[in-house]
Amino acid sequence: MKAALKEDSKKRLARIAGQVNGLQKMVETDRACLDILQQIVAARAALDQLGISFLTEHLQTCVLHQDVDSEDECCTHLPENKWPEEIKTSLSRFLR
Repeated sequence: MKAALKEDSKKRLARIAGQVNGLQKMVETDRACLDILQQIVAARAALDQLGISFLTEHLQTCVLHQDVDSEDECCTHLPENKWPEEIKTSLSRFLR
């Protein structure tokens, strides 16, 4: 995992944790359902963005080997004819 992705992910996860803690407090203090739903949507969107970051990283480095200096940086070496199946698998896993 690239250092930039790791740092960005740590920041995003801290914000998501704060959102989830905020949701817990909202439930404990009997906030309005619509307010809680709005915060759930925000937390879900933040998780989706984090997932997109990891999906992009995986496809660029592990599948297409873009911006990779050595084989050691790749998840696996996939021949080009295996790329479509790996992309399909990655998208399917993310969209579950």
